[in-house]
Amino acid sequence: MDLSVIIVSYNVRHFLEQCLLSVRKASEAIDCEVFVVDNNSADGSCSMVKSEFPEVKLIMNFVNSGFSAANNQVLKIASGRYILLLNPDTIVEEDTFRKCIVFMDAHPDAGATGVMMIDGKGRVLPESKRALPTPKTAFFKIFGLSFLFPKSRLFNRYYLGHLDDNKISKAEIISGAFMFLNREAVIKTGYLDEDYFMYGEDVDYSYRLIKAGYNNYYFPEIKIIHYKGESTTKEDLNVFINFYNAMLLFVRKHFVEGTMKPFILLIQVAIFFRAILSLLRRVLRILFLPVTDAVLIYVVFRLVSLLWEQYKFGGESTYPHLFTHIIIPLYSLIIIISILLFSGYRLPSKPRNAFAGVLSGALIILSIFPLLPLNFRFPGAVIIAGGIISLMSIYIWRQIVALIFPGVVENPLCEKRKSVVIAGSDGYLKIMNLIIESGSKSMIAGRVSINPVDMEEEVLGNISQLRDVIRINRIREVIYCTRNLTASQIIDSMHTISDQNITVRIASADEKYLLGSNYVNQKTGKISNVKPSSGLKKVMNLKNLFH
Repeated sequence: MDLSVIIVSYNVRHFLEQCLLSVRKASEAIDCEVFVVDNNSADGSCSMVKSEFPEVKLIMNFVNSGFSAANNQVLKIASGRYILLLNPDTIVEEDTFRKCIVFMDAHPDAGATGVMMIDGKGRVLPESKRALPTPKTAFFKIFGLSFLFPKSRLFNRYYLGHLDDNKISKAEIISGAFMFLNREAVIKTGYLDEDYFMYGEDVDYSYRLIKAGYNNYYFPEIKIIHYKGESTTKEDLNVFINFYNAMLLFVRKHFVEGTMKPFILLIQVAIFFRAILSLLRRVLRILFLPVTDAVLIYVVFRLVSLLWEQYKFGGESTYPHLFTHIIIPLYSLIIIISILLFSGYRLPSKPRNAFAGVLSGALIILSIFPLLPLNFRFPGAVIIAGGIISLMSIYIWRQIVALIFPGVVENPLCEKRKSVVIAGSDGYLKIMNLIIESGSKSMIAGRVSINPVDMEEEVLGNISQLRDVIRINRIREVIYCTRNLTASQIIDSMHTISDQNITVRIASADEKYLLGSNYVNQKTGKISNVKPSSGLKKVMNLKNLFH
């Protein structure tokens, strides 16, 4: 058998389905076996594999055994001359496997081969080729010098920034998202180290292949889509802990002897430093809105009370400290809790939820106001005016935050971005039905045809003119139809617009859902609203140290 493909999956049903569809096409005319190891998913992944991909050998784990252990289950029984470790959040081209086999056959010294990986916007992922994270290399990466000097042989050796992305080269570290292995090398090197639950196992194994006498290669003649991190939650504390534990495990395992030893303490300090910064960033991200809202509400009520004093008493009388030091903070706390109950602090925060929370909080304050003892009853005008101004202030503040920190607050303007669909007329109609039934608010500008002679009314241009279509029509989102396009066409097209900062979605072959980075849009799911334009009414994203 030529090839054994191993896909370890955890709660990424739709991404897995697209991955397997691309694997099925890439496996044609190749003696190939495909394994899916499911780590106790609860999203129907196993049922989907059984019904839609009967040729796939499904292994169901009833606990999440981790990436290394799950791969090892198949490595022990795989019979292919070559073995591919493949992430479920990837899409491969139709000739990916054939070209990789030809390349490996021509390079018997290769232990593993990686390919050019692009993200959900078509941009080349730097981890497609990496160097061994020696203490010096890791130090420059951890402290951001690799980012400041991306083409430097010294400062960005980690990502081999001095090498051409489009040229074949030796690369010490191959990403576990697509690791094409020589079976003989696996037999000689052994299995993945199961001490790595997630993260770091690919770095460790790549290094072990080199120590076993093999070379690892970067092969950019093949491109794949890799939607990074779809099977993990970036804010999950366990993910955070596993990541930094993997970093420390690798350092302790491989760099404790010889001349490297003096650098170990420095690297460990750097890792803990970055870990603390990452944790602090997470905490600040969670607390940012509640704290700024509380300050804003307090300032609003304080200013309103001062203005009321000036209007009512001419500035000759002031409210007691009880009001300014207890009552106003209490008002602020009630409104903050109300926003919380209306999910106004669930990130990305929706301005309408915050609006509802402030309104509800103000009504609660007004309802309990008559129940207070007389010496606690301060003017209702202050409560009403403070509530109204707080309402407007927080809504405006949300818009400002949305522009500066789009991941913290949902930007309502994104719901109105103009989109195009790249499809034939039949696929276009079905995708439009999917989008319209989802009740979306985006503006669909028209269709980009696959065939240059296709000149239907809704066609803005053909796929070779996509960059011009985007520029002329100010397009912010491109939707590809897999019914009419091959994976190679989609990947090549995405790569050509990677500098445009365009949101990219891929429609499933049955037009039941759209797929993108951290995004699944289906008729029954929670989705962004999209509406057709008038013309269409006629038609009806420090983890990188290891990943």
